[in-house]
Amino acid sequence: MATKKPSSPSPSDYSESSIKVLKGLEPVKQRPGMYTRTENPLHIIQEVIDNASDEALGGYCKHIVVTQNTDGSISVEDDGRGIPIGLHPEEKIPTVEIVFTRLHAGGKFDKQAGGAYAFSGGLHGVGVSVTNALATRLEITVWREGGIHTLAFADGEVIEALQSAKAPRDISKKTGTRVTVWPDPKYFDSAVIPPLDLQRSLHSKAVLLPGVKVTLQNQKTGDSQTWQYEQGLRDYLNESLAKASDQGALIPLFEGAQYMGSGNSNAEGFAEGEGAAWVVAWTQEGATVRESYVNLIPTFNGGTHESGLREGLFGAIKSFIEMHALLPKGIKLLPEDVFARASFVLSAKVLDPQFQGQIKERLNSRDAVRLVSTIVKPALDLWLNQHINDGKKLAELIIKQAQSRLRSAQKVEKKKSSGVAVLPGKLTDCESSDIGRNELFLVEGDSAGGSAKMGRNKEFQAILPLRGKVLNSWETERDRLFANNEIHDISVAIGIDPHGEHDTVDLSNLRYGKICILSDADVDGSHIQVLLLTLFFKHFPQLIKHGHICIARPPLYRVDAPARGKKPIQKMYALDDDELAVIEDKLRKEGVKNGAWSISRFKGLGEMNAEQLWETTMNPDTRRLLPINLGDYDQQFSEQRFNMLMGKTEAAARRAWMEENGNVTEADI
Repeated sequence: MATKKPSSPSPSDYSESSIKVLKGLEPVKQRPGMYTRTENPLHIIQEVIDNASDEALGGYCKHIVVTQNTDGSISVEDDGRGIPIGLHPEEKIPTVEIVFTRLHAGGKFDKQAGGAYAFSGGLHGVGVSVTNALATRLEITVWREGGIHTLAFADGEVIEALQSAKAPRDISKKTGTRVTVWPDPKYFDSAVIPPLDLQRSLHSKAVLLPGVKVTLQNQKTGDSQTWQYEQGLRDYLNESLAKASDQGALIPLFEGAQYMGSGNSNAEGFAEGEGAAWVVAWTQEGATVRESYVNLIPTFNGGTHESGLREGLFGAIKSFIEMHALLPKGIKLLPEDVFARASFVLSAKVLDPQFQGQIKERLNSRDAVRLVSTIVKPALDLWLNQHINDGKKLAELIIKQAQSRLRSAQKVEKKKSSGVAVLPGKLTDCESSDIGRNELFLVEGDSAGGSAKMGRNKEFQAILPLRGKVLNSWETERDRLFANNEIHDISVAIGIDPHGEHDTVDLSNLRYGKICILSDADVDGSHIQVLLLTLFFKHFPQLIKHGHICIARPPLYRVDAPARGKKPIQKMYALDDDELAVIEDKLRKEGVKNGAWSISRFKGLGEMNAEQLWETTMNPDTRRLLPINLGDYDQQFSEQRFNMLMGKTEAAARRAWMEENGNVTEADI
């Protein structure tokens, strides 16, 4: 029986005083990992650099200087317009102070015509306020309107109020901002910023801002580096390819740029100024180079803009090959055949980017797929038909990739062909035999299974509907698992028998590279996820270890937003209440009145039609999959925790654990 310290409040003492309200920047200090990376302070410095880059993106800044000072601080200075220093019309305090002390405040919410930052990387408006919250000290100097204006913070609080003085005559016309940050080591695993990562970040800014000079200075060593590119993307890709491979590009680089103009601002439903610039090279050997950006923000994990590039390239090259009858009989091209040997640098401009998390490593804006593909495909169509011989060389390389892929798939099929068990009758299988591409969705309920069958891509996505909740298999012996029909069907469908963590398992019999748990976005759906994860953790641990298990994340809400400013009518999806609040806050900032948008709550997957389920949850270009992995875990501790949570005789331990941790959960009633 659990014991409690006398000084600790009883779990039954749940009153008004139990609710803690975090104000100002306290949420960042309490949970810094929700807002930034905590390995080192690089990301909070990048937030400041990104603000300077946004000034350059708007055409107001020509030089960005980053200085590593001898006392460990870092200064970022630009010659942009300077942060406004006057009183905010609503808050009645200096605007520069609001920018650094209020979450969800900044110039990037104003997306109307003439907004300060029509195209920027900022999404939530928490960027530099997070920098301030996680710094022991932060100083700001603004040159604006013929004056010098200074302000200082410590631990996110103002310690030196805004002071203004007239600038000397020789700099009376100077404009810009300098921010100096002393990161607080207690919030980070290491206080040291990796020098190569900082250099790479600044280098990429120079590449993506043609004509803008970017300088990195180190006062300790006296070193200084400056980057400036007049032909940004082309020079960058050529330089990167030279380092990655001794072989040059097979054909001349394919490059282009297109943005929606005022004459066709509503064409295809996109806003004026949205578009992309790109440069693509195909090589026969060596490493590929792939970098993408959205409004100058590096998207290390890609996202929907890269998916749009892949779709556009595939569509154009496939059309060219079919037009010239180059495809051998029996060969079917796939997008990965076109992309396998492609290197690229892609820079997209999206009016209202939606990223995965505050660290912005992956773009999730669903419209970006169509945006990029619709401008890249016609451009490559034209290029290929103007360069027929180069197009045929490229077609030959891509057909070789397709033939190699098919040979690999046939080898796997031969290994599997002997003694395959009869597949479950309710399994709707896929057509492809490419294990690396195939996906199996374990779907909650027959109703949702029907929508998933209609909405899936039948070429590589299979559906196995599950009836009711799966057996809690934590204490079930391995040789008795097949007595349960659902577990029997799962095992036969995936082609792997139950096994222990240290058993030798032949994964060549695996039929799907991804096994995705697809359940409702509610408590019952979470329970089904837990039961299936328990099954895989206990009886199929090698599948988790090798990264084959994922959780599909269907949205809980759909928001129908009216047209506003440059943005047309939109359907937006929110995973949970937090994302819904962010969407509503964003709509208000864009001038939409409360009640002008409608919110639909999906009670379950069965309420989604096939098109909605595909768009939000199954389309590889726009979905959000949560991969499950073991990481660096303590086996003994993990098994003890699973035993406490899932063991049939552990009710008392579960009750004590829930009483102790109940304050960190939210009930979905």
